[in-house]
Formats: sequence, C-alpha cells, structure tokens
Amino acid sequence: MRQYLVVGLGRFGSSLAKTLYNLGYDVMGIDRDEDIIQNMADSITHAVQADATDENILKALGVKNFDVAIVSIGDDIQSSILITIMLKEMGIKYVVAKAQSQLHGKVLYKIGADRVVFPERDMGVRVAHNLIYSNILDYIELSPEYSIVEIAAVPAWFDKSLRQLDMRKKYGLNVMAIKRNNNDVIISPHADDVIFKDDILVVVGHKEDIEKLERYFE
Repeated sequence: MRQYLVVGLGRFGSSLAKTLYNLGYDVMGIDRDEDIIQNMADSITHAVQADATDENILKALGVKNFDVAIVSIGDDIQSSILITIMLKEMGIKYVVAKAQSQLHGKVLYKIGADRVVFPERDMGVRVAHNLIYSNILDYIELSPEYSIVEIAAVPAWFDKSLRQLDMRKKYGLNVMAIKRNNNDVIISPHADDVIFKDDILVVVGHKEDIEKLERYFE
C-alpha cells in the first residue's frame, strides 16, 4: 500500500491528507503549527509538528520511505522550493508541489517536482465556467489544450442516444461517462445509451471545442 507524506497542513494540505487517509492509505502530515497538528491528530495516521525545512528532521522522520510526497506550502515560496529539492534528493520517487504562480510552478518543475498543482487557480477556473454557463458543473484542465467537463444534460438531449446526439461530430467531444441521479455511473458508454433528464455527461475535448459547446448553452 502506498504511503503519503503531506508537508503543510493548511486548507489544501489538510483536505488532501484527510481524503487520502479516508481512502485507506497511510498518511503522515507535517506542519509547524501546534494547533493544526492537534486538530489533525485523529484525522490521519501520523501528525507531526516539525520544521520541514530542516533536513535532519526529515531524515529522522524517515520520509525517504514514503512513496509520494505533497509539498502544500504555497505561500512560502522559499520553503516550498527547499523542501521539494530535499525530498527529491532523499529519493522520493514522486513529489507533488503546490504553486501560487506560474513562475513558482516553473521553478518547482526545474528543481525536480514531478507534478505542480495550482489549487486556487484551478478552482477559480471551475467556478468561473459554472457562473457563466450553469450547465457546466465542473471543469478540469488536463493541459493548456485539453479539458474534462461535467455537463448537465439539456432538454434537447433528453431521450436521445449518443448516436443521435453525435457529440464527436457536432462538437468534437468524446463522452467518457454518464452519471445518473441514482448514483449509477456508465463508464465508456455505448452509442446506443440514451440520455435522460438529470443525467450528467463527462466529456473530454480540446478547449476550442468545449467553448463551442458553451456558446451552444448561451
């Protein structure tokens, strides 16, 4: 079973650590703040009050034995960079780091981060799309060119099959899944699967094609 290390237990880090723990994984969380550690003590496997910028402390905690490390210190750029470097040098195979800006993200990639996340920016993108187009329930950027979108079915789609809708031809989008209001999920639906009221379609496509669909909602 994978073991996860989360450095920095602010809103993002604590939420991520709790979710991983609730999914059944071993999670160690490190933070300088004693109050935060006390609040997290019963929510993850190990909650440790420590200064993660101290290499000797990291070694003493045995962080090199973790499979994945998440550096969720976004505000203190210097500490974020230093900790990321040390974790990679200690041999952790996969390090995810939180960035607060594009420049910060570029630096993190340069020093060896395997993945960089922008929680505030990504959430802003999701909320903005939902505010403008109420049928867009979620919006996840896979890359600068491609995104995954959750779309609430519109009346024009009700009781029609995917073959009839032909979203790939009309919009250039591929339907990955259909979520039903009874919590059923149809993964890789067939062309003959029918869309009903209250269905949610999970589609993937180029941003330009998704924008075409959004203009359709207008």
